[in-house]
Amino acid sequence: MSRPMPNPGILDIAPYTPGKSPVAEPGRKVFKLSANETPFGPSPKAIEAFKNVADHLEDYPEGTSRVLREAIGRTFGLDPNRIICGAGSDEILNLLAHTYLSQGDEAISTTHGFLVYPIATMAVGARNVVAAEKNLTSDVDAILKAVTPRTKLVWLANPNNPTGTYLPFDEVKRLRAGLPSHVLLVLDAAYCDYVSRNDYEMGIELVATTENTVVTHTFSKIHGLAALRIGWMFGPEHIIDAVNRIRGPFNVSTPAMYAAAAAIEDTGHQAMSKQFTETWRNWLTEEIGKLGLKVTPSVANFVLIHFPTEGKTSDAADAFLTKRGLVLRGLKNYGLPHSLRMTIGTEEANRLVVEGLRDFMAGR
Repeated sequence: MSRPMPNPGILDIAPYTPGKSPVAEPGRKVFKLSANETPFGPSPKAIEAFKNVADHLEDYPEGTSRVLREAIGRTFGLDPNRIICGAGSDEILNLLAHTYLSQGDEAISTTHGFLVYPIATMAVGARNVVAAEKNLTSDVDAILKAVTPRTKLVWLANPNNPTGTYLPFDEVKRLRAGLPSHVLLVLDAAYCDYVSRNDYEMGIELVATTENTVVTHTFSKIHGLAALRIGWMFGPEHIIDAVNRIRGPFNVSTPAMYAAAAAIEDTGHQAMSKQFTETWRNWLTEEIGKLGLKVTPSVANFVLIHFPTEGKTSDAADAFLTKRGLVLRGLKNYGLPHSLRMTIGTEEANRLVVEGLRDFMAGR
């Protein structure tokens, strides 16, 4: 009996696997540190804005997310007409793939890049080309070497998830300069709000001065609106126009739009979260390092912890910590089978993880 068949390549795609959600047990407090969620939640102003539209849920959203685009424009000094909003930056990444990739094209991502990149690429029949990283960091020379006549797009998470590493802006500009002019460079700046390095730039300047670069961002991280699925992109007018032609007319809900607009304007909430994250990121890196475990230097709101390949393995550590209600992220699907990614949580959670790892390494 015949039946509908997926397009070629669809069944070759490994489904995205999110960080596991813990199941609370009686008498045990659980800390979910597997999904890079902020421990502070959203701005109280965002919550208020969300509630204020509850009486009008029968109305369709305003189709262009005008209120949010204008709020983003005020915050970053950008033309709102060069901004597009989506149901998380994930939707925008997929829209870019549908707009600029087709059967036989190639898109480049890096060894441990965000898993949505190959999914978006392969979903439209294009080939995902992997450029090797150097010290768990994107390598401009490796990316440029991977370019062929079929290359149409380059995905670059900066900072990168799950490694927490980043490329200085000079390196990003060198990458753009080395790519053919018809190749679209997508700068995914989901974690940029946590970076305090003087040599980092999320990419707005490059977008403003080129015709072939876009930058995407999300409200799921420092703004704490992951449940609402809201993200945005800044790009050249011709790219915004093209993507808007296939974007769903009501892809951003009204509650998400108003909550995000309020969140981006609450700079105090963002500054508090960034400072807390930086303080505890440094503390965790130092304390976990004292246990004999390597931690990759991170500029994001998580740390990547490496374990031995035998004995005190990442699988054993994951099971040990989970029994204590401390849920981290295993990374086999990212090609890092001997590592765990830990979201920086509350002070209590952070201290409990270090205590748990200390007991694990000591065999207690």
